[in-house]
Amino acid sequence: MTRRGPNEGTIYERQDGRWQGAVHMGYQDGKRVRKWVIGNTRAEVVAKLAPIIKARDESRPVPDQRQKLGPFLRNWLDEVARPALRSSTYDSYDDILRLHLIPGLGRISVAKLTPGEVQTFLNVKSASGLSPRRVQYIHAVLRRALGSAERWGLASRNVAKLVDPPRVPRHEIRPLTPEQARLLLDAAVGERLHALYVTALATGLRQGELLGLRWGDLDLDARKTLHVRHSLARVEGKLELLEPKTDRSRRTVVLPEVVITALRAHRTRQRMDRLLAGSRWMDTGHVFATTVGTPLDAASVTRSFQRLLDRAGLPRCRFHDLRHAAATFLLAQGFTLEDVKNLLGHSSIVLTSNTYGHVLEQRQQQVARGMDAVLGG
Repeated sequence: MTRRGPNEGTIYERQDGRWQGAVHMGYQDGKRVRKWVIGNTRAEVVAKLAPIIKARDESRPVPDQRQKLGPFLRNWLDEVARPALRSSTYDSYDDILRLHLIPGLGRISVAKLTPGEVQTFLNVKSASGLSPRRVQYIHAVLRRALGSAERWGLASRNVAKLVDPPRVPRHEIRPLTPEQARLLLDAAVGERLHALYVTALATGLRQGELLGLRWGDLDLDARKTLHVRHSLARVEGKLELLEPKTDRSRRTVVLPEVVITALRAHRTRQRMDRLLAGSRWMDTGHVFATTVGTPLDAASVTRSFQRLLDRAGLPRCRFHDLRHAAATFLLAQGFTLEDVKNLLGHSSIVLTSNTYGHVLEQRQQQVARGMDAVLGG
């Protein structure tokens, strides 16, 4: 196939021998719009595309050279992005604008911003001591904002797409082993949060999803399932139930018997808490609650978890590592990445593979040893 020439659009030969071309016309309702043509030869397609490209370029609005990036970013976040963002995500975006993007690039015109300026800005942020993950996040927010600028005709292109953010080093996950998990649960017997740790290890739910569970989300008798419908988070100082971050996060989990047994015992214990609390009891419906029925704060749960690890003689780790442990337990038993993705509520199997690829490598070593046993006599 011949290489396409400058400003020709996309041209390629089809399987039937004819040629097809496409031109990007812009955006409508947030969606990319293309115009397609077909011809018997490449030259014919080029000739058909030329007037379309000319008409497009003549009708394209000239970017406003006076629009500065700072005011644009502020308006974009508050008027455009905010309705689709969770409160915690908005706060994070707001911090990135105030602390990084507006001070660093805010005086530059949106239309005149260059890839070199963005690359230099990211390099300076990396050299200042910010983590690669944080710099990547700054770059992602800028890229998203400039995508809107391009669609609105304020910029001829999204220059943030043309630069390279720092690469985040991959840290190997070191979750609890099955033996360590059993030690942890043994040490938790008799504790108020014993069922929380059992459920975390067996289902892989995120901490916020666990603390957001209400008894109406569980069916411990007939279907023996758990429905993830909310996540508990602190918003502007108050604990609130939020919608799941993605559609994949909203899911149904079939519960193992070990979880059902623990949750039934937990339910009995909570009924005793309710009797003891009397008029002080607040009926929020939360599965994992304080002694007066109010939701549990993630920070206090994490502190209790660290004390439990010490008591069990286990190394310190994050509560989130219980989620990683659940995934590695399944993979070690031969379950697929698709099984793990569905259990954890990952948005894509690529995320699952990137996170737990090292476990699959261990499985492949076992497979290789199995072949040695068969073929090596």
